[in-house]
Amino acid sequence: MPVSMYTVSIPVFMQHLNGLSGVLDKAAAWASARKVNEADLLNMRLSPDMFPLVRQVRAATDHAANAAARLSGKELLKFANDETTLAQLKDRIAKTIEFLKTVKQSEVDGTEGKEIKITFPNGNVREFTGQSLLLGNSLPNFYFHATTAYDIIRQCGVEVGKRDFMGTPPA
Repeated sequence: MPVSMYTVSIPVFMQHLNGLSGVLDKAAAWASARKVNEADLLNMRLSPDMFPLVRQVRAATDHAANAAARLSGKELLKFANDETTLAQLKDRIAKTIEFLKTVKQSEVDGTEGKEIKITFPNGNVREFTGQSLLLGNSLPNFYFHATTAYDIIRQCGVEVGKRDFMGTPPA
């Protein structure tokens, strides 16, 4: 039985973005209680050569929204990438989820063989099929950045666990 491209993408993105939003809520409460400057938290990294928390959240939302747009044929969601607070990151996540809700199953299912070309800022072009984009690029990158954001928050001492990371599946 074939697996639905929609089922393995859009609801999964929404579930984990909801989880990430909840993790950011806990991080905000933790920072407030300990009088930790949000800017310091947003600039935390797991390693000096990795992106900070703010960029990890941006990347997670970008991979989810861009995959959905490319598969469904919708215009890419644009962000200014100027978030400086946890609340602004939560708003970005909420906007991404709202965009994902506009994507219909009929727009994504059947896109396994769709030809997709992506031109990166450095000018490099990569060619994908819908399936290779989703399974070999978008989902792995989404999980990497969502997990890294969670890990940064966890390493700071915020009490979050697996259930926080997992989020709630969409209804």
